[in-house]
Amino acid sequence: MIVDLFSTLEENVRGKNVAIVFPEGTEPRILGAAAKLQINGVLQAIVLGNKDAIAKVAADNHFDISQLTVRDPETDADHDKFAKAFEERRHGKATAEQAAQTVRDATYFGTMMVYTGEVDGLVSGAVHSTANTVRPALQIIKTKPGVSRTSGAFIMQRGDERYLFADTAINIDPNADELAEIAVESAATAKAFGIDPRVAMLSFSTKGSAAGDMVTKVQEATAKAQALAPEIPIDGEMQFDAAFVPSVGAQKAPDSKVAVHATVFVFPELQSGNIGYKIAQRLGGFTAVGPILQGLNKPVSDLSRGASTEDVYQTALVTATQVLAARND
Repeated sequence: MIVDLFSTLEENVRGKNVAIVFPEGTEPRILGAAAKLQINGVLQAIVLGNKDAIAKVAADNHFDISQLTVRDPETDADHDKFAKAFEERRHGKATAEQAAQTVRDATYFGTMMVYTGEVDGLVSGAVHSTANTVRPALQIIKTKPGVSRTSGAFIMQRGDERYLFADTAINIDPNADELAEIAVESAATAKAFGIDPRVAMLSFSTKGSAAGDMVTKVQEATAKAQALAPEIPIDGEMQFDAAFVPSVGAQKAPDSKVAVHATVFVFPELQSGNIGYKIAQRLGGFTAVGPILQGLNKPVSDLSRGASTEDVYQTALVTATQVLAARND
């Protein structure tokens, strides 16, 4: 069951000295989850916002925030330090005055906390849009060396079955190089969450059974991904049933080490990825955990604006798991 996944993540994170910042501190769902994480001793939670406003939300909802760290970007002692660091990071794209104003924004302030190492990761998006969460991360934290863009993945869980789907959230139509990066990053994400990565590069074609530009792109991406990470089983192009169904895989891709055994499914573009994970979720009975942002130098997680307190709690566990995986690299 899905609760087993998060119980495992919680135990893995507890006691590992992980600090997560929550910029939307006056949102009850955020504040409730942060307080619970802190009280349960899972991780150090820092919330941002006006301290009086946060105290009122806590009182109105009977939250115990006595153990939480609360910081106000408008008045924080680190404001000038972060403004200077932001100005330097933007390499002339922001003046000193613009930097000073920018880091008064809670999301930018929290992202600067991640960038400077004061915290390990950030969780936001219950109130703000994906763009408001991801833009500061791309401007400040940036992507890992060798990775041109971030991507989004979902862990798909049903009973004892656990798979990873990508990109299901960010890139509309990645080219072959970008698709190869997504494949390698997805394998790393899968491994962090206890999934042995065997990566299927999905298409409507299996091993040349069809032709066209869309097929060629996946073929090229497969070769590039294999060259980037020869130690990871990556194969394609293949249809989903060849990657998953024993009888079909044996017939269509008999020599593949991935066909039939795939655990990571890389979709050729966002449209099919988004449709695919929602079909698995709504018709297949899978629970979709994510989106998990991949490719950044440090973990940042984007919540759905419809997220519950429990969703926030679980996303923090996912973010902390990414932190621990990066420490072990």
